[in-house]
Amino acid sequence: MKRIFTLVLALAGTLVAMAQTPEEIISRMEAAMKGYEEKGVVMTADIKIPIVGTLSMKNSSLGDKSYSEGRMLGREVRIWDDKTTTWTYDSSDNTLTIENKTTGKERSTEADADLFSGITDGYDVSIRKQTATEWHLLCRKSRSNTDKDAPRTMNLVVAKDTYYPVSLSASMSGVTLTMHDLSFGVEPETVTFNPSDFPDAKVIDKR
Repeated sequence: MKRIFTLVLALAGTLVAMAQTPEEIISRMEAAMKGYEEKGVVMTADIKIPIVGTLSMKNSSLGDKSYSEGRMLGREVRIWDDKTTTWTYDSSDNTLTIENKTTGKERSTEADADLFSGITDGYDVSIRKQTATEWHLLCRKSRSNTDKDAPRTMNLVVAKDTYYPVSLSASMSGVTLTMHDLSFGVEPETVTFNPSDFPDAKVIDKR
């Protein structure tokens, strides 16, 4: 009897999961991410470029500060931002470039979290497949979507237990962008530039 009861419960859970529409899944995903801006957001973005290779950037943001680090072809680049200043370290020539942040480059934790808010606007969404832990959604560009820069298709994966996005990938002009490993919680020192970490770097101050 216990085995039958367990089987019925598992089947019921599967049916409930299957009953959710793509729109309901996305709505719950956006709701699950609200309110976490104050904790900070961490996300990895992989950019695959033909012939050149894949650039992977790990991005962390907390309030009005952010930090990004990436490596490609043996070259490491690290970037810090706050309200007014950008610091860029390039390992290829051991240089540290300091610049005033230009208009339009402002970024915040809320902006990073909102990358997934409204991401399917202008797309027809369907459930491509699902596993025990994830929904795999296929987003096809709607005929009414007149944005020329919008990719024709996107693949969005959502976790069933948390409704957090697991990954989002899209391709345009041969370049493939995949965002993944989203998490919350960033320490202030992670996004704060510390000049003592680069005592031997050549400083290029453009302010």
